[in-house]
Amino acid sequence: MRRLFLLSITGVLVLTSSNAAQAWGFFSHRLINRLAVFTLPPEMIGFYKANIDYLTDNATRPDSRRTVVPGEAPRHFLDVDVYGDSAVHKLPRFYPDAVAQLGEDSLLKHGIVPWQVVRMKGQLTAAFQAHDTDRILHLSADLGHYIADACVPLHTTHNYNGQLTGQRGIHALWESRLPELLSSGYDFFTGPAPYLDRPTQTIWAAVGRSHAAVDSVLGVERELSRKMPEDRKYGFEQRGNLTVRTYSRDFAREYHQRLNGQVERQMRLALRLVGAFWYTAWVDAGQPDLNALPRTPSEKEQQRLALEAKQAEQAPPTPIAGHED
Repeated sequence: MRRLFLLSITGVLVLTSSNAAQAWGFFSHRLINRLAVFTLPPEMIGFYKANIDYLTDNATRPDSRRTVVPGEAPRHFLDVDVYGDSAVHKLPRFYPDAVAQLGEDSLLKHGIVPWQVVRMKGQLTAAFQAHDTDRILHLSADLGHYIADACVPLHTTHNYNGQLTGQRGIHALWESRLPELLSSGYDFFTGPAPYLDRPTQTIWAAVGRSHAAVDSVLGVERELSRKMPEDRKYGFEQRGNLTVRTYSRDFAREYHQRLNGQVERQMRLALRLVGAFWYTAWVDAGQPDLNALPRTPSEKEQQRLALEAKQAEQAPPTPIAGHED
């Protein structure tokens, strides 16, 4: 199993080496979905391994939809801090209650990621009950993305890119630059996916844990920036045909060391939760025999994916409300 993990990591590195980072990081989202497959029980792993490339390749599709699908952007974050002290413990756990208390305009402005995860878990359970291979794969890939986003500290604050504290760019540093440079040394062994007795409470606890890390994410970067000169903090690297300015490797490694394994812990949490939500949806559906399902997505699903990709490619660049840079 350890060898399979290492091979999976290598495969994702090869697949994403020429792509720009986005969200958790193009690389990280793919890796999380891919490794979550190996946490599943024998009754599930055969079906999911047969489709591991689908789950890997489509791990970032929700980000591609942000400029195409109205209402997509808020599904990736929750600005906990705009709702006051201890908001993560006080916000309604059920979306209709949240709408009644806060209004849907406010929710869509400040993010709905935990409610989105719960909603999609229910949809995945229904897809298992319907024995619908296409829906199972589509929803599993998307659900993995939103769960992973909930494990990113900067997805839980209005200051999501350090734009309010003169730290613009910290978002990509934490969730893209560090994993891409250093995750080959991370320990991703989480054990078997557990059944979640209370999935709603679980995803809210994950958001709370992420939000508790915001101060250190910002504070450590601020402290290190005071000590490291500008010419050492930044450098230039080739990304495809572009030369881009980015945080230097020295700065990234020092920042990573001072965070004391924080990014590794959050990635490990994310992949464990992705496997757990997949597993819980399957159990709650009555544990259908996945070996009796078609092993690959249908031609119709392939056409849907191709159309979605074309629409995303042709969509004009437009400002996106919420965590847009």
